[in-house]
Amino acid sequence: MSTGESARKYDIVIFGATGFTGQFVVDEVARIAEEEGVTWAVAGRKMDRLQKVLEQSGQRTGKTLEDTPIIIADSSAEQSILDMCKQARVVLNCVGPYRFHGNQVVRACIEGGASHIDISGEPQFLENMQLLYNTKAKEAGIYIVGSCGFDSIPADLGIVFLKSKFQGDLNSVECYVSLKSGPEGAAINYATYESAVHGFAHQGELPDIRKQLFPSPLPRSKHKAPRRSETMATTAIHRGFTVLGSDKSVVTRTQRYNYDVKKSRPIQFSPYLCIDSFLYMVLMVVFGTLFGLFAKFSITRSILLQFPGLFTVGLVKKGGPSKKQIEGTSFSMTFFGEGYSDKLDDPEAQHETPPDKKIQTKVIGPEPGYVTTPICMVQSGLMILKEKSKLPSDGGVYTPGAAFGETSLITRLDKRNVKFQVLES
Repeated sequence: MSTGESARKYDIVIFGATGFTGQFVVDEVARIAEEEGVTWAVAGRKMDRLQKVLEQSGQRTGKTLEDTPIIIADSSAEQSILDMCKQARVVLNCVGPYRFHGNQVVRACIEGGASHIDISGEPQFLENMQLLYNTKAKEAGIYIVGSCGFDSIPADLGIVFLKSKFQGDLNSVECYVSLKSGPEGAAINYATYESAVHGFAHQGELPDIRKQLFPSPLPRSKHKAPRRSETMATTAIHRGFTVLGSDKSVVTRTQRYNYDVKKSRPIQFSPYLCIDSFLYMVLMVVFGTLFGLFAKFSITRSILLQFPGLFTVGLVKKGGPSKKQIEGTSFSMTFFGEGYSDKLDDPEAQHETPPDKKIQTKVIGPEPGYVTTPICMVQSGLMILKEKSKLPSDGGVYTPGAAFGETSLITRLDKRNVKFQVLES
């Protein structure tokens, strides 16, 4: 426990409560605060906007929120961020893109003695925070846990769940993500798109960060996981087409932690996004190619940012998805694992025979960005508040799987309609 933690005013402070995602996080905290017995406050730059968010959240949730404490804090004003952190046990940071606004908040949390949860899907930010602040967070005894939304709780904890159900040595896992939208279609808020643009623009930073973080590679299995072509129909698992998905960087860091700390055998992980038609698959490949090319140069990058609707055929909206679009959208992640019936004690020892055992599991849930993400974020914060004895013994910068793999997070998510299931074993 960090110094003065028990005397802090609030268990949870939601920073960026007026943002598009932040308002849904406010709703989720409002729903669970009384039941969980937590105190909380909202934080942001403008009093009137914060008051409006609380008023609207009260209408949506049926909770009385007008007396909810408000903290004025701005990521460009370091003292205000530090003052906010000194009042909190856990900061739920909803202010992105994190590569521009996250570093100063993480630093203030460490100095102010508050743990930090974010929902970043930006590998450069996440891995750089581990490089810069892991030691300092350990010394302060606080937890910095990134990617605690749809990026990447379902994938990272999905691996934890699958592994817990597999008797033997797990060798590889393929993850197939399917998104389903209703008659109103789906939409993505502009801030998510903006983060992706800058992530692609600066992906060249990753090799150097990773070289410093992990100078030695993980041991590799002699039985490699299959590589799926982007144009390949994977009829045994998914009747359609796939493009490469996200989450691999987070899951790989969890595997690194498990290997280094728990002496656990690393798992090969291959994520894919399922596409139902050949036409959509071609459009995705073309869009991805153009997006990556345009993001590299400042002039074309500014065009991407200025005309998001044009480049995404209306998928990205500055006002985010409508209520009907959110209500009509859901996701599923199907995990296909292969491994060995027998278990070797040495994580570097090789199995001589090919994998002889399979398992399939699934994670399903409501709309990923603005329903599942707030649920995952808030429940992650509760793990730090309520189950610290089940977290890594030292503070530090962690992935969700590393931080919460031994907690009741999966059980809690299941009760909040993010379901973990065994399909076949």
